[in-house]
Amino acid sequence: MQTESDPQKEWKEKTLAYAKAINDYVEKGTKDGWENAGDEPSSAGRDHLVPHLLVVLREANRLGKTDLFREYWPPAHEPFAFMLDENGQSIPMLCLLPDGSILARIGAPYESGKVVHIQGTTVETVPGIDFFGCCPNKRYFAVASGNGIRITDGWQGEEVALCSWPTGIEDIPEGFSVAPLKSRPDPTRLIPFPDGRRVLLVSEDGIFVLSPDGANRLQPTPEELKEYFSWSQKEYPQEELSVNVSMEHGAVSPDGKYIAVGAQDGKHHVFDESLKLIAEIGPHNEYPHYALFSADSDMLALNACHFYNGATIGVPTAMLNGLNTDYYEEKEGIILLQDGARVYAGVSRNDEFILGDAYGYLRACSKTGEPRWQHFIGSTISAIDMSPDGKKLVVSTYAGFISLIELDAGKQQPYQIGNGDHYEERRWIFWKNEPAPLTW
Repeated sequence: MQTESDPQKEWKEKTLAYAKAINDYVEKGTKDGWENAGDEPSSAGRDHLVPHLLVVLREANRLGKTDLFREYWPPAHEPFAFMLDENGQSIPMLCLLPDGSILARIGAPYESGKVVHIQGTTVETVPGIDFFGCCPNKRYFAVASGNGIRITDGWQGEEVALCSWPTGIEDIPEGFSVAPLKSRPDPTRLIPFPDGRRVLLVSEDGIFVLSPDGANRLQPTPEELKEYFSWSQKEYPQEELSVNVSMEHGAVSPDGKYIAVGAQDGKHHVFDESLKLIAEIGPHNEYPHYALFSADSDMLALNACHFYNGATIGVPTAMLNGLNTDYYEEKEGIILLQDGARVYAGVSRNDEFILGDAYGYLRACSKTGEPRWQHFIGSTISAIDMSPDGKKLVVSTYAGFISLIELDAGKQQPYQIGNGDHYEERRWIFWKNEPAPLTW
């Protein structure tokens, strides 16, 4: 049994005191107005304890004695900020499997990363796989391989389709030509369709729907390519034409009827299941950044951003066909779901969206735009997944942390910043310069 040392006591007292102070501050600001909330509490005063904490945490992991560690050293984020530039790394994809174990892609899409399988406190690398994705209903999985993207029925289950990588010359407008891709795209997202026959590939080289019969480009659209190529030939006639997108994102509705895609330049685009463009929706901030369908496929949430801020609108899918709106255009039926967050990841359950933002918060709102709760993780949220019953949530960040949370537990950890009464069960640290993952 551990005993408390002076560093432990100092860390615990300061961490719990800061969590209480910031929660009281947010409650008062939300209730009485921020002008009446006073000064925001300071999180300073614990940085000097971090080296000692890490030594003890590494030893607890080595000995397999981490069960009570957080009782003495409650988790926090702010004191580690000075170490994140050197150690942090993106975890851009997560999946919570039916048995409660977790799949995670470690490393940004453009890096030579890996996929790990987390079972309890055990973390094992999955050999031969560097990126994966799952369909909205969690049945079908997509796995990146050398000769294409394999779609399997269940994780590492029977292969039901093999989709070749796009060449990069698909759907180039007549009168223009681009060179084929020199290598396969690095996936930002892989999303199998609910029927397991196709997969949405989101990448910097474009957004495609892949099937065993070939590839169709959705983003950029032919009209966008024509406009860009014409401009490029005029301004840079000596350069070869190429396709590259930024802030690329995509989503497939759980019923498989809609595909929402977007990138930094342009509007939000929605296609039907036959890949017909049915909606062009003007963003309600500067740059389209994220798309998410509700669990019942009745609502499409679209986020646009500017720096670390943003706005998320909700569009009923019943009004998508033929919809064409301008930037910031107010239209009856389109509602503001959340104002202020640049969203990087999200999930939906029942009538609720759970959005992960650039400031490290999970923010929940109803499908009608009513704020419900917030829960702080720290750093920028990079991926979220949820169990089919809506009771477990797994969240990762660009700082290399993964958090497993019991939703609606009716209580939260005493160190938790937030007001949702959700209970963090475990946290992992995946750092570039750490010899092995750490369970906290």
